[in-house]
Amino acid sequence: MIQLPTVKFTEEQEQFRLEVRHFLHEELKKGTFETKCDSWLSGADPGFSKLIGQKGWIGMTWPKKYGGQERSAIDRYILTEEFLAAGAPVAAHWFADRQTGPLLLRYGTEEQKEYFLPKIIQGDCYFGIGLSEPNSGSDLASLSTKAEKVDGGWIVNGQKIWTSNAHVCHYMVTLVRTSPFDSSKKHAGLSQLIIDLHADGVTIVPIKFLTGEHHYNEVFFDNVFVPDSMLVGQLGNGWAQGLAELAFERSGPERILSTFPLLDELIQELKGQNNIEGLKEATKILSRLWGLRNLSIGVAQLLETGDGKDVQIPAALVKALGTKFEQSIPEITRLLVQTYPKLDATRKLDRFMAQSILHAPGFTIRGGTTEVLYGVVAKGVVAQ
Repeated sequence: MIQLPTVKFTEEQEQFRLEVRHFLHEELKKGTFETKCDSWLSGADPGFSKLIGQKGWIGMTWPKKYGGQERSAIDRYILTEEFLAAGAPVAAHWFADRQTGPLLLRYGTEEQKEYFLPKIIQGDCYFGIGLSEPNSGSDLASLSTKAEKVDGGWIVNGQKIWTSNAHVCHYMVTLVRTSPFDSSKKHAGLSQLIIDLHADGVTIVPIKFLTGEHHYNEVFFDNVFVPDSMLVGQLGNGWAQGLAELAFERSGPERILSTFPLLDELIQELKGQNNIEGLKEATKILSRLWGLRNLSIGVAQLLETGDGKDVQIPAALVKALGTKFEQSIPEITRLLVQTYPKLDATRKLDRFMAQSILHAPGFTIRGGTTEVLYGVVAKGVVAQ
């Protein structure tokens, strides 16, 4: 049974939190960005990514030789919490910072690290994640996007779907089949390739939200050439590498804070109304959030001190429970106060309510559907 560590912030870390909070407060006053819910997916602002890259707040845990600061995973957690609480537009660099960098540090060649990591850190290079396909979502091992070996590289044909922000990304770490499918060993024969999303043969088609916003995409590959140098890790080891990557994807504070701006505004509204009964209900919500947060921080600590293999179950639990929590906030808000949800509303509560309601269905899909994640947890519990 995995024992998650209890993390206590140091005085230096609390000071860092105040530094980040002050920065965000000042940028909000300047009008650099506007708070919104689900900002880690819907807030793609290359200018803002460049700004925080200049502050050294992208890839901050990575080695100094590539431009990082070698700070702790907990420092990064603090930074991420503050950005999400403020609803800052971090989506452009998000996936590169969260999982592509750690993937390359663990499996990438030195050439790949030296080329990509400094660009990511500077806020100049963004990555998408190419996993799901139209007929291979939850059953990812059945994917059919193929990479055929040719002289000097690979020719890729196929399709990916639900690819977040592919239209603003420069590259995609793509899980492809590099050997024929074998139903008895369906996890074998998969590899990860870095594909240039501006290469010949790549077509990106938007899948728009209920809000009309464009964040998800379909990505088509039609005889796309990928050089040998863009193979990540070992040929045929893509499944194991992808699983390690998913631990970073599923366990962070973004799995519990997507609708936090709405929760925060709800509490301010209840205080303004002197609604004691409503505030009591809000306290119950905060206690749930606190428990999920401690679970998430514990996983972050394990990812730093371990190899990531043993955190897949608690990471899946964070995502599954976090999704339910995030989706509950607009419903709870509806029951406690009167709102008029509208995306262009002047009143922040109404605006955040509209964003949360319309984005919430997607929470269940991204990072693994809830049913599949419960299966991961159940199998892990049985195995232990």
